[in-house]
Amino acid sequence: MLLPLKKIKNQKISYRPKGFESTSLWIKREDLLHAHISGNKYRKLRYNLERAKEENFKTLLTFGGAFSNHIAATAAAGKEFGFTTIGVIRGDELATNLQQTLRTNPTLAFAHKSGMQLKFIDRNSYRLKHTEAFIKGLQDEFGSFYLIPEGGTNELAVKGCEEIVTDEDSKFDYICAAIGTGGTISGIINSVKSHQKVLGFPALKENFLHKEINKYVCNKENWQLQRSYNFGGFAKINKELVDFINDFKEQTNVQLDPIYTGKMLFGLVDLIKKGFFKEEEKILAIHTGGIQGIDGMNQRLKNKNLPTIKTNHDWY
Repeated sequence: MLLPLKKIKNQKISYRPKGFESTSLWIKREDLLHAHISGNKYRKLRYNLERAKEENFKTLLTFGGAFSNHIAATAAAGKEFGFTTIGVIRGDELATNLQQTLRTNPTLAFAHKSGMQLKFIDRNSYRLKHTEAFIKGLQDEFGSFYLIPEGGTNELAVKGCEEIVTDEDSKFDYICAAIGTGGTISGIINSVKSHQKVLGFPALKENFLHKEINKYVCNKENWQLQRSYNFGGFAKINKELVDFINDFKEQTNVQLDPIYTGKMLFGLVDLIKKGFFKEEEKILAIHTGGIQGIDGMNQRLKNKNLPTIKTNHDWY
């Protein structure tokens, strides 16, 4: 077994905005599973790595944007477990001056340092990455590889994410998680008990997630999406969210990322303030990692003369 399971303790959070004092909020610190293969990426990669090894693949190939958590995690997993890794990256302009890109992009610099070969493609071509012709072209260029989808979501990834929620979590009324491609929340929906409800917080504007999630869930209807907390779209952020992340860190010593968990906890706290939950209901929020994205986001915030996210997390 390449990625052994590690037991993660739920952490009671003491965060005290007005009207929040009596609510029972806990966080499952999936971000502590591994230093670099963090949170849901660890879960998604676990069974995919086992399958790749069983089928004697030596190379992993996957896709992602320039600041992708999935790209960083796959590169780290390849280095740790002896796979060659190839990352097909959206944005051919990044290849114009690769050394400059690696100096200014901490995610790609980490992936490159971890041994990942980076192939940059234009955005129109990137939209074709799921097609047989596109994959055939990659096979002609790189030879045999084990293909992992963008974001890591496939049936094996959902299987891994089904192990996030355990029998010990049955005391909670709500399980909450951020959503990117839908794989993590699908696994959670499949594993919760009949009395539990699942709240998903999409990190992007979307109209496809219900369809994607329904591809993997076992005919359950005890889940809903909270679409009001994406802050304008994927990787969009403002001062209000930065202030929330910094305040949450100061009060709880839990570092949130600005793309996923920051938005999820912001939305969750807002729902609590609005009386969405009954006072006696217990809430478990899943911390899915993503801390590596803070450095890149802080660069963008500095360029916009906005406050930055405070962190003492030495991810690299």
